[in-house]
Amino acid sequence: MKMGMELEATKSVDEKLLFVKVHMPWDVLCTYAEVLHIKVPLQPNDLTSHYSPWRIFSCITKHFQPNEELIGKESDFFTAPFEKERQGYFHIKDKDLFFTPSMRSKMAFYILTRAPYEIRGNVKKFGITKLLNSGVYKAAYPLHDCRFNVKSKEPDCPNERYLLYNEWAHPKSFYKMQPLDLIRKYYGEKIGIYFAWLGFYTTMLALAAVVGLACFIYGYKTQETSTWRYVCDPEIGGQIVMCPQCDHFCQYWRLNSTCEASKDTQYCVYMIVSLFLIVVTLFLEFWKRYQAELEYEWDTVEFLEQEELPRPEYEAKCIYERKNPITGVKEKIPYTTCGRCVRVSIGIGTVLFWIMLILASVVAITVYRLAVFFAFSTSLRTQGLKELEPIKEYVTPQMATSVTASLINFIAIMILNTVYERVAIWITDFELPRTKTDYENSLTLKMFLFQFVNYYSSCFYIAFAKGKAVGYPGKPVYLVGAYRNEECDPGGCMIELTTQLSIIMSGKAIWNNIQEVLLPWVKNLISRHCTRVTSENTIPRWEQDYRLQPVSKLGLFYEYLEMVIQFGFVTLFVASFPLAPVLALVNNLFEIRVDAWKMVTQFRRIVPEKAQDIGAWQPILQGVAILAVATNAMITAFTSDMIPRLVYYWSFSVYPYGSNTDHTMKGYINSSLSVFSTSDFSNASSPIDSFNISTCRYRDFRYPPGHPRQYEHNVYYWHVIAAKLAFIIVVEHIVYFTKFILSYMIPDVPYAVKEQIKREKYLTQVILHETNLKLVTKRLKPSDDDTADHTEMTESNEETDLDF
Repeated sequence: MKMGMELEATKSVDEKLLFVKVHMPWDVLCTYAEVLHIKVPLQPNDLTSHYSPWRIFSCITKHFQPNEELIGKESDFFTAPFEKERQGYFHIKDKDLFFTPSMRSKMAFYILTRAPYEIRGNVKKFGITKLLNSGVYKAAYPLHDCRFNVKSKEPDCPNERYLLYNEWAHPKSFYKMQPLDLIRKYYGEKIGIYFAWLGFYTTMLALAAVVGLACFIYGYKTQETSTWRYVCDPEIGGQIVMCPQCDHFCQYWRLNSTCEASKDTQYCVYMIVSLFLIVVTLFLEFWKRYQAELEYEWDTVEFLEQEELPRPEYEAKCIYERKNPITGVKEKIPYTTCGRCVRVSIGIGTVLFWIMLILASVVAITVYRLAVFFAFSTSLRTQGLKELEPIKEYVTPQMATSVTASLINFIAIMILNTVYERVAIWITDFELPRTKTDYENSLTLKMFLFQFVNYYSSCFYIAFAKGKAVGYPGKPVYLVGAYRNEECDPGGCMIELTTQLSIIMSGKAIWNNIQEVLLPWVKNLISRHCTRVTSENTIPRWEQDYRLQPVSKLGLFYEYLEMVIQFGFVTLFVASFPLAPVLALVNNLFEIRVDAWKMVTQFRRIVPEKAQDIGAWQPILQGVAILAVATNAMITAFTSDMIPRLVYYWSFSVYPYGSNTDHTMKGYINSSLSVFSTSDFSNASSPIDSFNISTCRYRDFRYPPGHPRQYEHNVYYWHVIAAKLAFIIVVEHIVYFTKFILSYMIPDVPYAVKEQIKREKYLTQVILHETNLKLVTKRLKPSDDDTADHTEMTESNEETDLDF
């Protein structure tokens, strides 16, 4: 109240609670609008709009726009930071409507977080946050303007929450574009920029989904011409007996048992991955341009770090003094340089410990794979030579092991996420960042590093480690000296990687939807049932909002994290799962409306915040996109069998290595399987039942028994290795070069936006700053007598005084 606020207390309907309503008078609004550098309209934008090539599609896109009669287009103004002494220069028509509700809430919350309430000795207690933590207040929140499902009866005062619900959050509006200006006006720039990014990302997924779907359909249509038909042929694959894949208990099996899995691995045309990665590059570059347009339209172009004020938690612990290296003024800080180093070191050490814990869990799951593989091999393989195929087409021992291990891995991921989340928040609180942006960026980096390892480590293991160092049947490689290193599924590691990705992606989406939709809805349902005392029409707005769910302290952090993790799945492993963009697109079409529905109907109104961009998530997305080029090139080269097939087709199917006159894939299956003599089995690895088999085959490129260099890698192996390395180098350089060219050709800020920014700065300088010069000139203007004397003196001293 000493700071100018007006407070009004009222009891709840059941008289169990006391609500304190906060009002901001005009003078207080003006004062703190200047303190917070809030930009307000200066004069209408007088620049002509530039022609956009996308206007030719306006006849199509107009059907996907929100109802213009309900949500009109915002007026375009040049803006400038508000100055209380120059109110007359700003576009003020109505003082009650000049500052938007989000601006008023932002200023009110700023005062509440810094208002002192108690002084004990040298300890000064202040801020609504401390009062909430100590239980003095149960909640603090800005009000929704009305009920979301009731239309306003006043034509000049539309119910913005109702409009957002009908034109944005309602399921019937799933095909409509988002009313971003209204979202920003109602919730603030930070919420607006999130939904703008989410919508833009979903649009990119639509293009990527077309590429992935085309890849899948092409692979499906051309599967009859691929090498899998030789595997499924009873006269070829049915006659090839494969060596056991584990010691002692595993049996021989026929190659055609991998028929279905082999077909599944041929669906993707791997070279289209490069096209997909270029689409990702275009997404990131065009997002920068779109973000620059939003920065200008939403007045966040000059939102600098020094404009963001310190967090109350930071200010409360400022006990040391230092000289600001920029201003030269002494300021309070909460820790010394040494203390800061200790805090950061403890944070880094804790994060590394938890990352090592994740890697330990991956090793434990790997040991589980090795242990249960023997059990599945015994139960899923029969003892007779005539029935060496699996019980079912898809149920191989490797696949059963992979599915169960993926489920266990997913459970471990969710448990570690829940625990680490609290640890990361504790570490960030301990580090005590200065501003909220610093706090969120620090927490973002910690959480992403952890989740990156947590979600992707098992996928990286399957893609790049599993089945790569297994030796050969007579001399297998053992892990920890006891467990034989596991091999890929008979159909290849690609199908296992696809299984792992589909289980984690689908499980994560289901779990997130349960948390985001069902939990708030059930909690609100219980709250309404337990506190129902009268009709909602008679319950005041503040009490209805109190019954809604509170917004998390981290706000949009988890929403961004969910989408960035999904972005990693879509980009890092698209070579093995081309339908990932399709699934992500379907999920995001629901995600936008679910987030909107949840925010409009189930949660209290969030405190508006200013944001210039998506923060630390931007460089993270750039890093993931760069890493995706390398991972997809390596998956294509080392995990798929594309390179061995190409090497055989172009080199080993014809003279001098082959007997065919034309390039063909006939004979590839035989050349890709090496021969092993069953007499060379060791006692530890020899199967119990031999069925009088003298030789068996295994996947590798080695010389046959009886050769002077038996069981050593042959020339085909070294050709394949050279081709794989050459493929990775060529693809990476082509894609990186294309990314560089696209980044250079597409400017981050559109030319039209640059012009408008310059025009706005010019007007600000002319209207506001040159006013000072006129006032000074008027005050210093001499009288007539003084002017005459001054003129004579100037003429007499002209030669000495005139310097230019």
